[in-house]
Order: sequence, then C-alpha cells, then structure tokens
Amino acid sequence: MVTIIFEAHSTSLDNEAYLASGHNDVALSELGKMQAKELGERYKDQNFDAIFCSDLQRSYKSAEIAFGERFSIIKDKRLRECDYGDLTKYPSSEVDPLKIKHISTPFPNGESYEQTSQRMKSFLDDLKKNYQGKKVMIIGHRATQYGLEHWVKELSLEEIISAPWSWQPGWTYHLD
Repeated sequence: MVTIIFEAHSTSLDNEAYLASGHNDVALSELGKMQAKELGERYKDQNFDAIFCSDLQRSYKSAEIAFGERFSIIKDKRLRECDYGDLTKYPSSEVDPLKIKHISTPFPNGESYEQTSQRMKSFLDDLKKNYQGKKVMIIGHRATQYGLEHWVKELSLEEIISAPWSWQPGWTYHLD
C-alpha cells in the first residue's frame, strides 16, 4: 500500500482573477506564497518519501516554498491540470459548468477528463511499483484529484466532476 496525501496547489494569479488556467503556466500570487509556507508548517513534523507535483509552476513552486530541501521534489507532467485548449484563461464561471460535458469529449483543442484520468492511472501504476509501503505527497490540480478519486476510490468521473469541491487541508488516499 502507498499512502498518498494530496494537497491542492496554492493560490495562483489566475485563481485570484477567476480564470481557468488549464496548462497556462501561471505564477503563485502573494497569497499563494503565504499558503505554501503554511503548507510546510502544517506538515513540519511529518516525513514523506517523496513530494510529487506537476511541472506547472503553481504546483512545483508550492512544493518548493513549503518543503525546500527537506524532501525529494519530483515534477511529473502527468499530474497537470486538464488542458482547456481554446478555453484556457477564460473565466472560471464559464469553464466550470462545461466540465461535465468534457468527460469523454476533449475541450476544443484541449483534452477530456478521460484523458487526464489516463495520465493519472499511468502515474499511479508507477507509484505502486516504486513506492510500496511508503508515504508520499502529491501537490496538484483539480484534474489530479479527480484521477485520485476515480482510480483509488473507484468513483465515476461524472460523479466526481459534478460534486461540489471545496478546499481543505489535505486528503488522504491509500493505494493498494
């Protein structure tokens, strides 16, 4: 079994502007930098065998600010947010209601949630092979967590994407 602690990346400039970032490599806001420091404080007494994050800076900068050199920080593009294609940087209020329509059908010039979920399955398969009996953290995006909910908790993507989401200080998953 692999113990996974999932944390959402800290607040980005796009989050503050209520824009859907997708693969846009947007920086953390000042609030996000403070949240990343708080993330490190929250886990100051815990050990992780690795910290995984996407290769988008809002994810890996959250990890670097929170943990610095304390743990191995590994960037993996499979942990990226969904690619919203032509809708990247559109208002979240316009993109969020469309997510349910893009479970199988990719966003125009982007990808579907089935595709993001397959990326996560590949990542989780590697995690099972290389981190059995270990504890890791994943700092990621909504699509990252959708993949965890789908593959670890065996929930349908439709169920996950249509459920209300709210931030909390970490989610724990056990990958068998």
